[in-house]
Formats: sequence, C-alpha cells, structure tokens
Amino acid sequence: MGDFEPLPDVISAAIEAHGGATVWSRLLAVEATISASGFLFTAKRRPVLRGVRVTASAAEVRFAFHDYPRPGETSELIGDEQVRVVRQDGSVLAYRERPRSAFGSLRRSLYWDHLDFVYFGGYATWNYLTTPFIFLRGGFTFEERPPLRTAEGPWRRIRVTFPAVIPTHSRVQDFYFDGNHRLRRLDYTAEVVGPWAHAAHMCDEYREYDGLQVPTRRRVRPLPFGTRPLPLPILVAIEVHHLRVRRAQ
Repeated sequence: MGDFEPLPDVISAAIEAHGGATVWSRLLAVEATISASGFLFTAKRRPVLRGVRVTASAAEVRFAFHDYPRPGETSELIGDEQVRVVRQDGSVLAYRERPRSAFGSLRRSLYWDHLDFVYFGGYATWNYLTTPFIFLRGGFTFEERPPLRTAEGPWRRIRVTFPAVIPTHSRVQDFYFDGNHRLRRLDYTAEVVGPWAHAAHMCDEYREYDGLQVPTRRRVRPLPFGTRPLPLPILVAIEVHHLRVRRAQ
C-alpha cells in the first residue's frame, strides 16, 4: 500500500456510489465474463475476445484470462513483474519478466504476440474492474479540474496521478463523474501503444452485481486534442456480460 492521505469528497462519493468501501474490503476478487474488440485488435493482429472469463484480484495487481488462449490454459498478469501462461496442473507454458519494458521494440509497433496482449489487456482490465476502489490503496494524488459540460449536465473532472507501483495506461489520467457520482469517462495515454495514443474511454449502461455498480458497456475513442473525442474508429469496445464477486471466508 502507498502512503495514505484522506480522499477528496468527490472520490469518496464515487466509491460509495459504486458499492462502497465496506463491500469492497470484504472481497478477494471480481470475476467477470467479457468480450472485447475494436481497431486496436486489428492493428496489433490479435484475435478479439468473445465471452472470456476473467478474474481481477481485489487485494493485489493480479489478473487472469481463463481458458485462454486455449481451453485448460490460464494467461496471467502478476503486476509489472511477469506475464505467463499456465496449464491446469500449474506448469508454465510461457512467461515474460518485466513485460512493460519490452514495448519499446520495433516489432511491437507492428504487432503484438500473446504475452504482449496479456500484459496490456491484463493491467487495463484490472484497472477498469477495480476503479474507483483502486483509490483506496493509497499513494494517489488528486486535483479537481474544470468540469466537463455534457448534455446530461456537468461531469466533475478529477486529475489523478497514479503511484509507480500500479501498472496502468499513464501516470496521469482524468476521471469524470456524473451527478450520481458514477464514473462516465476517463482520459489517458496508452503509453505501451505509443506516446501519441491519447484516448477517451466512455463508461455506460450500469448494472448492479453482488452489491457493486458496474458499467457494462465501454467504448474507447481517439482524443487527439482538447476534450472532444473523435467518433471513429472505436479503438476498443468492451462488454461485461456477467460479473460476480468472490468474498473472503
């Protein structure tokens, strides 16, 4: 855990609106079935995800794609330290240490291999499934910026600086919360894709699962400048088909 300071009221309100710190503190993990597609998959020559079961740890930066890439295999992210593919018996089929450091190569600007995708998809989806509860870990700094005017009314904008121990798209990101304190958008630079990969990530169609409020539809669009994203292409589209929590005994 990082150094802890009291959370801003807007962040505390968002945590409560998404289920509350008490509910989250009792969880071991979040398990979901998701699909994901979009231009990024095409650009990096990766197959889309269709109904893949995933697990995001609530206590540590750890994420798993189950029965992926093949039935009986699990692809795992272990923080920034390692990605790997393991069999049901626990034997390791493939692994890569310090996977983020590998993204500077020319080959990765042309295509990603499976372990590249496990790193990117793993840390990204772990962030998505644990936010805003991720802020309870401490070590973050927050700065309120001018709100974003939308047809639904103003969305409060909080600029968040992440601690170095958490793998994420970029250290500085903007989070937008609507009048019900729900996360509706986040802006970031997907640095492992490239320093130019600025994106606006929209969160919609909230549903309740096991006491958590979860956006089940996410769309990531290019944000080349300003605050207005381009309508196309859809860089990543994510659907959450189902979610359940795993509680501590």
